[in-house]
Amino acid sequence: MITREELQGHWNQLKGSIQEKWGSLTDDDLTQAKGNANQLVGVIQQKTGETRQVIEKFLDEALASGSNFVGQAVETAKEYAGQAAETAREYAGQAGQAVKKGYQQVASKVEDGFHGAQETVRSRPVESVAVAFGAGLVAGVIVGLVLRSR
Repeated sequence: MITREELQGHWNQLKGSIQEKWGSLTDDDLTQAKGNANQLVGVIQQKTGETRQVIEKFLDEALASGSNFVGQAVETAKEYAGQAAETAREYAGQAGQAVKKGYQQVASKVEDGFHGAQETVRSRPVESVAVAFGAGLVAGVIVGLVLRSR
């Protein structure tokens, strides 16, 4: 026999199954017995003329099929969550590879620039020292002006 907890926990699903089987039962009829298995069986007996054993068997089967449905829904949700996690891992791996590739490209460009600067200093040392001195002088003036304005 169905327990009070099962009846309350699966009320909407059971109510739908009951109304499918016995269409003459209204929402008001079923609301009278909500939460009490004995009252529910009594209301169904009174309205349909079915025996107590038939009604109890139907309620137990309806509850069992509802539990199976919930179990299947949980398993489906777990599968979807697993698929989503796998997709997220794939995207994270692709993003990591893209970042690594970008880093390698930037490092290569910096290295090329460094080698170019080295070559310029080797081929034109006097001009390189003059440019570095000028850049340092300009930077010093700017820093001095900024510090003085405070």
